[in-house]
Amino acid sequence: MKRRRFVKTASALAIIPAVKSWSSSTPAKKAAGKEIYEWRFYTLKGEGDRLDAFYRDTFIPAFRRFGIKVGAFAPHQRGEKDMRYYLFIYPDMATYLQVKEGIWADTAFREKAQPFYEETAPAPLYENMETFLCEAFDKIPAHRVPGRERTLFEIRLYWSPNEEANRRKVAMFNKDEIAIFDKTGINSVCYGNILAGPRMPALIYLTWYKDVATRTEAWNQFGAHPDWQRIRGLPEYAHTATANKSILLSPLPYSEL
Repeated sequence: MKRRRFVKTASALAIIPAVKSWSSSTPAKKAAGKEIYEWRFYTLKGEGDRLDAFYRDTFIPAFRRFGIKVGAFAPHQRGEKDMRYYLFIYPDMATYLQVKEGIWADTAFREKAQPFYEETAPAPLYENMETFLCEAFDKIPAHRVPGRERTLFEIRLYWSPNEEANRRKVAMFNKDEIAIFDKTGINSVCYGNILAGPRMPALIYLTWYKDVATRTEAWNQFGAHPDWQRIRGLPEYAHTATANKSILLSPLPYSEL
């Protein structure tokens, strides 16, 4: 029997293109295309004070050096399990990949973050971190900055029965639904078609309000709006979602949104 010849690992790795180097002093440039959103949902094991301090003092400042904005949120009403929600806004996918690698080459970040990582490895602060990588919708390719009066945000997740239905659900927002939001006081921040996440296919979006009362009024106006009544039964939008979830949030003091 002839001996098999194996390609050495080092040789195989040599042909893989390296990630482009990235200086932490170089802010991300705004791309002409659609933004990329990275959501992180943390299920905490206790209170969120230590994670808040890490994000506020170390993690977000490091991303800021790359020109990346980060929104930080907590549940509007706390339940049995406390949560933290973070939204990272990238100008494009290339920047997402560059920052993902570049953050670990940032000497200032590594020096400041290492004690946190060492202390929390044997005593984790959270049970799980779900991530959602998303591409912005055509209708709103770049996020909208919320007003200063915002005290309430809302995440909405929609799951579709298959990829084709998800495409039609995204089209529904692009063509009709976001425009109705604009008319009825549902204030858009960003919309993302989820490229990778824990449950697929799906989309996610974020809106903001002055308070609970204005949110209630806005959704009442939306439900009664003639444009919504016109499109809700259209055959092209039939069976586009099998489930949805609403999460009400309060911005944390260190949030950049």
